[in-house]
Amino acid sequence: MSGTPARTADATTAAEVVCLGESMVTFLPSQPGRLADVPSFGRGIGGAESNVACALAAAGHRAAWISRVGADGFGDHLVEAVAGYGVDTSAVQRDPARPTGIYFRTATDRATDVHEVAYYRAGSAASAMSPDNVPYEALFAGRVLHLSGITAALSADCLALLHALTAPRPGRPLISFDVNHRPGLWRDADAAPEVLLDLARRSDLVFVGEDEAEEAWGVKGAEAIRAALPEPGVLVVKRGPDGATVFSDAGEADDVTTVPALRVDVVAPVGAGDAFAAGFLSATLRDLPVRDRVRHGHLMAAAVLTVPGDLTDPPARAHADALAALDAEAWGRLRLGPGWTGDDQEVRTT
Repeated sequence: MSGTPARTADATTAAEVVCLGESMVTFLPSQPGRLADVPSFGRGIGGAESNVACALAAAGHRAAWISRVGADGFGDHLVEAVAGYGVDTSAVQRDPARPTGIYFRTATDRATDVHEVAYYRAGSAASAMSPDNVPYEALFAGRVLHLSGITAALSADCLALLHALTAPRPGRPLISFDVNHRPGLWRDADAAPEVLLDLARRSDLVFVGEDEAEEAWGVKGAEAIRAALPEPGVLVVKRGPDGATVFSDAGEADDVTTVPALRVDVVAPVGAGDAFAAGFLSATLRDLPVRDRVRHGHLMAAAVLTVPGDLTDPPARAHADALAALDAEAWGRLRLGPGWTGDDQEVRTT
């Protein structure tokens, strides 16, 4: 995380969104190439759920991140870095017996065959999260509890925790679930698709990529994904360059909203999915129309896509609102590149 803004979370005010999941110290390469050839690495942080919390806090929302980290220097760094974005980290637990997870990655796009990631997270503090050791009062304190399928892959205890958190109960907050199918994380990769499908069906708001749904469940296309997941009140199908389609339960039949993606001069693709979820959740908290929720997701993703790291400050709310309010023709002409989020930057159209 570069350029971490110095913000202080107000732990006395209940969070709007609580995010649960593992964050790790990330070592980013100083130059392109194989991990074997990279001479040095810069330090950042990475974690789907903490990314969402940081983006929401940077956008002006009250966000909390709950996890376990080691009683080590890397744990100190994680908590301080996430808190620096204004996220409430007061419920993060320290584990004296297990380390904080770390990983190394190459500079190339994770979608290519030359991308490498080396995880050192087995037996990490976060993998020891369970229904018996998490602070339920803090987890259920917000309007939204955001989870992801990555947590389910960490251990049997973590999976049991997600089952407990997604179980129906009085006063349950809205459960937001990002499928985040990562086959390489699962000890039993064959079990992952059914586990993720079950968790998604128990959630209220689900984010899933069209490509990962096909890989995990063998279903292709937004309509087929909705048929496989009829239970969530809101289903967001991310379709890459084709934009996103949202199915909103409106009674006897869904409302279906499709919003084209933006044209973006990509610097690095890492973190865009988390940023999209944060933008969509931000607009949901503000009760904006579905179209604008998707547009804010695209805009938040574009902010991350045009910087090297997983996180960056989003555009100012007034700036994002003005872009989200454009008519379809003007939206389609937008092209966003590095620096577009600054107040003094002109947004290009073509």
